[in-house]
Amino acid sequence: MAKILIVEARFYESFNDMLIAGAKAALEAEGHETEVLTVPGALEIPGAIALAAESGEYDGFVAIGVVIRGETYHFEIVAGESARAIMALTIDGIAIGNGILTVENEAQALVRADPLQKDKGGEAAKAALSLLSLASRFDA
Repeated sequence: MAKILIVEARFYESFNDMLIAGAKAALEAEGHETEVLTVPGALEIPGAIALAAESGEYDGFVAIGVVIRGETYHFEIVAGESARAIMALTIDGIAIGNGILTVENEAQALVRADPLQKDKGGEAAKAALSLLSLASRFDA
């Protein structure tokens, strides 16, 4: 059994609730323990994961958030930099499933967040578990 930390940027609560439900369902179905940590925004997710990883308390992580394109360049910065930082942590050997949605509108977010539709929270959780499995294979 692994202990997985779900780190969420709780800006769009209803979408996050769906993403977290999907992630928890996927993890708990495999017998893993979950905990949720909330940070202010998507840019803070990689930093929180890095700090939590240093603690050694968690085996893997799921990043959860929703970034919806607005009228300014801010969308590109948040979407790109959060993904880049998560990828850097993953390359450093931290098992992270990236469930940060980067979408054009709320309708797209709903379809992707809903566990009964695209279930991106569940997919992110399964990605984290896949990376954990690879880590144990290569550490053997």
